[in-house]
Amino acid sequence: MVEAYILIQTEVGKASEVAREIGGVEGVTASEAVTGPYDAIVHVGAADVDALGRLVVDRIQAVDGITRTLTCPVIKL
Repeated sequence: MVEAYILIQTEVGKASEVAREIGGVEGVTASEAVTGPYDAIVHVGAADVDALGRLVVDRIQAVDGITRTLTCPVIKL
């Protein structure tokens, strides 16, 4: 299992709407609108790195209002 945090920038005024819509995507365990340089932070889980990539590109980046994402895989040291 691979976990990651996805940091999301949205169009102005779309943070809550984007976070709410992403919250319903399979594989998303948490989705919150935030303040700061990013507008939303999402926690996801996927079977492997390839599945993580497909989740981000096919499902999350497809949500209307997103302008940029940054994927931060979780490491367990």
